[in-house]
Amino acid sequence: MIGGLVEAVTALALVAGVVTAVCTGDVRVAVRVLLDLLTAAGLLRLAGDPAWGGLASTAAIVALRQLLAAALSLPPPWSRRQSPPRCGGDGHRLPWAVPEKPGKAGG
Repeated sequence: MIGGLVEAVTALALVAGVVTAVCTGDVRVAVRVLLDLLTAAGLLRLAGDPAWGGLASTAAIVALRQLLAAALSLPPPWSRRQSPPRCGGDGHRLPWAVPEKPGKAGG
């Protein structure tokens, strides 16, 4: 009974991942949905047959989920700034709107 449920959840996880990728256009969200549902399938497998193999596979899925979630939370490499900002060399000072008159101090 549990084995069939695990296979159904795994298949639905794949379908949900593909549907999420198609509907949102964001692969990051789709991978997160897929990994969450695969974690659920692993926990169901562990509940049905508490053996060391099931525990190892569930632990591997959870570790993979954590690593990929950390990697997916970083900004994409193409969005990182490659050059310094244009005003980086002058200390971010703006020129005075009215030029200072020589000879008049504080007055």
